[in-house]
Amino acid sequence: MSIAQYLAQLIIPSNLMVALLLIATVLWIIKQRRIALFIALAGTGWALFWSLPVSSMWLGGHLENRYEYVQAEQMPNAQAIVVLGGHTANNRANWFEAFDPSTARSRIQRGAKLFDAQRAPLILVSGAALDGGTSEAQVMARYLRQHGINDDHILIEERSYTTKENALFSAELLHKLQLNQILLVTSALHMPRSVAAFEKEGLEVIAAPVAPQITPQKNDLGRLWKPSLQAMNASRSIIKEYAGLLVYWVRSWI
Repeated sequence: MSIAQYLAQLIIPSNLMVALLLIATVLWIIKQRRIALFIALAGTGWALFWSLPVSSMWLGGHLENRYEYVQAEQMPNAQAIVVLGGHTANNRANWFEAFDPSTARSRIQRGAKLFDAQRAPLILVSGAALDGGTSEAQVMARYLRQHGINDDHILIEERSYTTKENALFSAELLHKLQLNQILLVTSALHMPRSVAAFEKEGLEVIAAPVAPQITPQKNDLGRLWKPSLQAMNASRSIIKEYAGLLVYWVRSWI
C-alpha cells in the first residue's frame, strides 16, 4: 500500500477515530491527560459528524450539484463521449436507501444512453485493471457491444489507474484523432475533479454526470440528524473527493 493509499484509509472517520483514541490512551497513561482528552474528543467528534446523514447531504451535495443532471436527449452534441471506470456505492440510486438493482445507475449505462441519443459518434471508455484481471475499459466495451454498439464507435483506454491518468491517456487518444470536445461521464460526486483534470489536458468538457445519489429520504427528514451506518459508509467517497481535489490542486493537476 502506498503512502497516499494509507493516508486515504486513515482519514476514513471510523479508522481515524480508532487511531486517535489509541493515541489518547497512550497520552493518558503517560499523564498528558488534557491533550489526551482533546484528541479523544476530536476523534469521536469526527466520527459523529460523518455518521449524520445531514453531513453527507451538505458536503456531498455541494459536489454533486456543481453540474446539473440532464436527460441524454437534452444534452448538447460533442465529438466524443468519455466514460470513466469506477462505481459509487454499487451504483445505487440513493446512498441512504436499500440497494435496488432495478434502479441502479451506472456510468456506462449513462454513456450508452448518450450514444443512443446521437450526442456523439464515438464513445471512449477509460480504466485499467484495478485487480489485475480484465480492465474496466474492456468490461465497459463489452457492455457497449452487448448493447448493440459497433466496435467502430468504441475507443478503449486501459492504462489509467487514477483520474489524472484517465484525463492524460484519454486526451492522448482524442488529440491523435483531432477530437477536442467531449461529453464526460462519471458520478456526480466525482465530476468536479474529473472536469478540472480533463480541462487541464486541453479538452473542452461538457459534464454529463450520472444522476445524483446523495438525496434526502422522502417524508423522513428527521432521520437526517440520526447517526447511521449508511452515512458513515457514504463519507468514504465524499472525503476521498475533497482530499483528491486538494491533492490535485497542490500538484497543479487541476
